[in-house]
Amino acid sequence: MINIGDKAPEKLGINEKGEEVLLSQFQGKKVVLYFYPKDNTPGCTAQACNLRDNYSQLQQEGYEVIGVSIDSEKSHRNFIEKHQLPFSLIADNEKKLVETFGVWGEKKQYGRTYMGTFRTTFIINEEGVVERILTPKEVKTKIHAEQIFNQD
Repeated sequence: MINIGDKAPEKLGINEKGEEVLLSQFQGKKVVLYFYPKDNTPGCTAQACNLRDNYSQLQQEGYEVIGVSIDSEKSHRNFIEKHQLPFSLIADNEKKLVETFGVWGEKKQYGRTYMGTFRTTFIINEEGVVERILTPKEVKTKIHAEQIFNQD
C-alpha cells in the first residue's frame, strides 16, 4: 500500500499503445495517477471526460494525467478513441499496480461480493513522492479535476 510521503514506483506499467510508462518520463511535473474500475462504465466515463475537459488547465498547472484500470490495451484504445481522451491509460492486466498502490480488494454491489479496483487518485509531486490521496469516498467523478485543483 502506498501512503502520503511514500515514493511512487518508477515502473507504472504498459499503456494503451503497448509502451512502458515510467514515472521519470514526467520529471518536473506533478502526476495525477487515477485508478478506476472499468472502461466505458458511467462513473468511469464521467471521471475521464471531466479530466479531459480540464486537461489543458491541468497541464498549465503542471500536472500530467495517467489513468489506470485492469482493462486491456485494446479496451483502453477504444475508450480513448470513443471519448477523445488526451492522456494515456495503463493496462494493469496483471494487477501489479493496483496491488502495489493498495486499491485492489473486495467490493460489494447489489448484494454481490467481488474483487475490484477502488476508485482512488494519487497526486505525485515533481520528486516522485505521493503528496495527496483522494480516496474512494472522496472522489466525485463529475468534478474530479476541480477536486485536484482545490487542495484543501
